[in-house]
Amino acid sequence: MGARRELKRRRSESPGLARAAAANAGDSAAPRDRGWYNPDRRKGRNRPPKPYRRWFEAEGDRSLSSSKGDSFLLISYNILGDNNAFNHRDLYWNIPCDIMKWNSRKGLICREIIHWNADLVCLQEVDRYEDILVHMKRKEYAGCYKGRSGDAKDGCAIFWKEKRFRLLEEESIDFSSIGLRNNVAQLLVFEVDEASKLVVGNIHVLFNPKRGDIKLGQIRMFLLKADALSRKWDSIPILLAGDFNSTPDSAIYKFLSTSELNISEHDRRHLSGMDNCQFGLYAFPSFLKFKWTNDEVRNATGYSKSEQVKHPLKLRSSYATIQGNARTRGPQGEPLATSYHSKFLGTVDYIWYSTGLECRKVLDTLPIDTLRKTGGLPTKEMGSDHLALVAEFVFTEPSELDHPHSTDDSAEEETIISKSV
Repeated sequence: MGARRELKRRRSESPGLARAAAANAGDSAAPRDRGWYNPDRRKGRNRPPKPYRRWFEAEGDRSLSSSKGDSFLLISYNILGDNNAFNHRDLYWNIPCDIMKWNSRKGLICREIIHWNADLVCLQEVDRYEDILVHMKRKEYAGCYKGRSGDAKDGCAIFWKEKRFRLLEEESIDFSSIGLRNNVAQLLVFEVDEASKLVVGNIHVLFNPKRGDIKLGQIRMFLLKADALSRKWDSIPILLAGDFNSTPDSAIYKFLSTSELNISEHDRRHLSGMDNCQFGLYAFPSFLKFKWTNDEVRNATGYSKSEQVKHPLKLRSSYATIQGNARTRGPQGEPLATSYHSKFLGTVDYIWYSTGLECRKVLDTLPIDTLRKTGGLPTKEMGSDHLALVAEFVFTEPSELDHPHSTDDSAEEETIISKSV
């Protein structure tokens, strides 16, 4: 009994002693899972906790001397359309219906968007645009929306802070008009702080893992249109965000990052890499051989007799540019996962940028083990099956040899656009 009384006395004198000892011991042990925290706990608000995410910044001051103007923040977020949440219950069979309801998710999604105080907001899979717009207007954002054609109910939306960004031109792409399904994309030209101009693109690429030809065709046209707008406004920088429905180890990612691809070296059904996801539910038998048809080649490259596809931009991925945590990053430097549901755990969301911009920092994603513990997204704490990507950029003074476009002949690119429209 004497030993127990002595232990109680010591604990009462220093209630934080045991916790401090445990923390010190943890410093020398393997990193622990990041916990859950409530950012409003000191305010007494009864809000659900959010997963801890940290910022990773570029090393050194490599762009400080050549930067011009203040930095700006962009968030890209697939918010999971209300209609899609219930039309695809096979993807969310393990998520309770009360969590999937829009009224349950709307507040979480809006708080996630507004919390980061981004200057630009690119949203995908939006079918409750007016609900989002109400919240954004309160924070002095303007916005525009492009809905999909046909029976689809969702689309893409871009919001911007009117105090910093002035809209100069708006263009949208309805891919159904060129026979590439009914997905859509947005391209906007902004003047930033009355000093610099910028093309901002937002896209939600086709999901179907089997139709790599359609996916590649949509991305190809998206890049060509962005390039045309940039050239129209004196070769201004380009920032492209969205759900590209392609993984970092895919041929489509290679096309984005290297500007070219020979599709004859790849199976159309594996082009996006989504068949190699964590669960392998989209995998196809390896013994099956596949031959591209003329229509599929045309979808992918713009020409029925050309197996080479190119784009004119020099693009870098924001997350791959900034060194991150080994628990959250893969071999290409991209997040290990930006989306999680019953049939997929992996990365499909990106923020790409051209020369004339420099990425200063990115918001880290969550470790795989942390995501797995949720059992699938959305949850009571996170309103979508995707994680929001956030990156900070600054304009830079490009050298004479540094342009947002490659040195390929632009006449050929314009021909491709004219033939595809």
